[in-house]
Amino acid sequence: MSKKIKVLTISDHPLSPSGVGTQTKYVCEALLKSDKFEIISLGGAIRHHDYRPLRVDPYGEEWRIIPVDGYGTQEMIRSILRTEKPDILWFMTDPRFYGWLWDMENEIRPLVPMVYYHVWDNFPAPMFNRKYYLSNDRICAISKVTRDIVAEVAPEIKLDYVPHAVNSEVFRPFTDEQIIQIKKDSLDKQDWNKVIFFWNNRNARRKQSGSLIFWFKKFLDKVGHDKAMLIMHTDPKDAHGQDLSHIVEHLGLNTQNQVLFSTKKVNQTDLAALYNMVDCTINLSDAEGFGLATLESLSCGTPIIANMTGGLQEQVVLGSDATGIPLIPESKAVIGSQDVPYIYEDRISEKQFVSALEKMYFMSPKDRKNMGLKGRDHVMKNYNFETFNKQWVDIMTEVHEENGSWDTRTNYQGIRFLEVA
Repeated sequence: MSKKIKVLTISDHPLSPSGVGTQTKYVCEALLKSDKFEIISLGGAIRHHDYRPLRVDPYGEEWRIIPVDGYGTQEMIRSILRTEKPDILWFMTDPRFYGWLWDMENEIRPLVPMVYYHVWDNFPAPMFNRKYYLSNDRICAISKVTRDIVAEVAPEIKLDYVPHAVNSEVFRPFTDEQIIQIKKDSLDKQDWNKVIFFWNNRNARRKQSGSLIFWFKKFLDKVGHDKAMLIMHTDPKDAHGQDLSHIVEHLGLNTQNQVLFSTKKVNQTDLAALYNMVDCTINLSDAEGFGLATLESLSCGTPIIANMTGGLQEQVVLGSDATGIPLIPESKAVIGSQDVPYIYEDRISEKQFVSALEKMYFMSPKDRKNMGLKGRDHVMKNYNFETFNKQWVDIMTEVHEENGSWDTRTNYQGIRFLEVA
């Protein structure tokens, strides 16, 4: 049997519930199931109670996760390169978190190729990222927006479009009987016949959680506070977001279960039950790399209302095959920071959001279901697990064959020639 390709991954902890963590897990599982790879993962971006390495069942020694603060350190990478001799370094999330890694490109890339699964939300094309893009052997883009941005900024880099995927066997439509039972088990009787909207995101600024609640009240003022409800699967006291409990109390939305918080961590099966129980899933983020929650919702046959920003644009199909209601940004504000000098922030208005809620509310249950089932078809065709898994196995195998590692390393030239005016 030939030696397996050893991959070092860096990302959110692959067993954490974040979108980056979930997709990392999917990538790792795809590679491991091919029987061609073994994996060492640096699992970051969460607070750890135990820093001991762990082995993931049923893969044992072939998938080891090392808990790290942040995403690791340069010295940690040097140590792992020396002791483990991986064949490929794969990493994922926003480039703001990896300047330290690209700073040591001259130590890493002579030994192993670097594959970056890239997350970027919006135009204008970030020319300030060009130096980072050029520091990789391969870039995989999570959305068409990201793909087009990389192609503009660094056209010489080998680029693949690899959108997120969901497990359609877990995130699937339930029967009407199952949905009725879930409502009886989860909700007060007075809420069984309400139209239920669902929001599943981290309570953070760009997710617009406060606006959502304020605007949802405007909607209830129109249709009746006993006619609809909003379930928010989030931490209402998240330090990175607003005090959502205070907002609900301030607006008087705690009198008839108008807004409920789901705060416990749930497994994917229970999350699928939530998507099935509700009538519509919402995402009005002003920037979104892809938006995994809405994709999971569509896979369950539940339609969406989404801001047409980032990867969300791909999920809302229009016309006769509509999968939801699009929110076309009414303005594009250029915001930024010292790390990100400029990027568009896509903003919607209260008026258009309330209008979208009303449109979804006044649809017949049959029409909402048909729209959701078209969403399911969209996911099965364009974001299915089979294609996702095959893409990653093919890409990583090709990277290893074309670029090699250590004694077989090829296609890397550490010298760049720049034109000086």
